[in-house]
Amino acid sequence: MLTASGRRKRALETYKKMGWGDNGHLRDVDEDIWCLTTDFLFGEVWSRPGLSLRDRELVTLAALITVKADGVSTLMRHAHHVGITTDEIKEVIYQVMYYAGQHSGFFAMRKLKALMAETPASARSAGKKPRQSATNKKADKSPAKRTSTRSSAGK
Repeated sequence: MLTASGRRKRALETYKKMGWGDNGHLRDVDEDIWCLTTDFLFGEVWSRPGLSLRDRELVTLAALITVKADGVSTLMRHAHHVGITTDEIKEVIYQVMYYAGQHSGFFAMRKLKALMAETPASARSAGKKPRQSATNKKADKSPAKRTSTRSSAGK
């Protein structure tokens, strides 16, 4: 475990990598909640070495979809910063909805569609270009591309 200042520094670095700035929208809700979330959740849990930020975000997307949490929009909005495409978010929704219930899938898809409508494709792809998986390097999986890029094995 780090010191309080070490946790805060690590959390702010994690926010930056995720494209969240300092997560100010949460600070606007409540300063104490921001401090707890920033220092512990992002300073300790999200910054652990066991999973990449991309993997942590995919797992968190699945969990937030399951409980129909509004916070899923924040992760969707910034997912491209850690290499997650819109098509991959859709695949997470499809994967989760049959375990968590179709209502959770519909909730998440509405959130994603609203985000896509409010954010031009060029803005979603600003920042780092999403990395492509080793198994599908030829497919264009940029956040701006909205068509399916499934491999023939997935059809």
